[in-house]
Amino acid sequence: MNGENKNTYICYWLMLITFLVALMIIVGGLTRLTDSGLSIVKWDIISGILPPLSLNDWENSFILYKQIPEYKLVNSTMTLDQFKTIYWWEYTHRLLGRFIGLFYMIPLLYFTFKKTIKRNTLISLYLILILIFFQGFVGWYMVKSGLTDRTDVSHYRLALHLILAFIIFILLLWNYLKFRNKQNLIHRTKLPSYLPIFFISCMLIQICIGAFVSGLDAGQIYQSWPLMNQSYFPDDSSLKDLFSMKAFETPSIVQFIHRNIAYFIILLFGFIATIIYKNEDLIYLRSTTLLVFIFLFLQIFLGILTVISGAQIILASMHQIGSILLITTSIILVFKNSRIN
Repeated sequence: MNGENKNTYICYWLMLITFLVALMIIVGGLTRLTDSGLSIVKWDIISGILPPLSLNDWENSFILYKQIPEYKLVNSTMTLDQFKTIYWWEYTHRLLGRFIGLFYMIPLLYFTFKKTIKRNTLISLYLILILIFFQGFVGWYMVKSGLTDRTDVSHYRLALHLILAFIIFILLLWNYLKFRNKQNLIHRTKLPSYLPIFFISCMLIQICIGAFVSGLDAGQIYQSWPLMNQSYFPDDSSLKDLFSMKAFETPSIVQFIHRNIAYFIILLFGFIATIIYKNEDLIYLRSTTLLVFIFLFLQIFLGILTVISGAQIILASMHQIGSILLITTSIILVFKNSRIN
């Protein structure tokens, strides 16, 4: 296997894992939106690979679910067939996580044994492996929060789980871009690197707050835009709560924060885009900037529709898919800018 072929195989491998992690985020979002995340109350790494295979197995799984507060207080009239629906969402989510771990680890060990990847890059790839394993633990840590005293998972743990998934996605995408684009640094004018990095950091904060919105079901209140009912501010809470930790516990304030970070991100992107389009030396960034613009406004549009619909499942899922596309194009923008010296 020559060097070019090795690089191609590594590219395909990283592209596959990056796609699977994106799919994992989408399925995870749907698992949350369908309230399926607490349907499997045990974390069996090996035996959990197989779903219930008989009626007796299904009934035993249902009995375990009946012991948690979500069933007793929210779903006490649920039938076995209804339970199967939420079970399959959570099972698919967990199975996909196992596939990602295996499909990432086995080729990585092979490439390590064959010494086809440079040491510095190898360290980065093993860091991703550690994060993938840690993500499994965080997922169970999140589920545990909803098994005893709550009818839902902690929105803080949900946000941690989601942000870690996006960090893994970003690291995978960055490494894919590095292997896909092996050219040397080009000596050109470049955008100050802190600007697009700050832009992505703001989007990660927005994704975190979005997880709070989902975890607190905050998208189902104030189904109006641009005002929250008849006011810019939520009218069911005190403004002083905006400056306390209570803000992250109050659904209306969380939705208010989510809206306003979106407005800030639009302004920030407008500032970055203006610099790029006014400077002829930055013409190499314009096509990617246009893509970011398209996905940013698509994401804003989907966010508005999600709010107006009261977080209708399809729209809310499309909104999450939009965040993946927006992060992807933004990372490509950062990468292109980083190739300049």
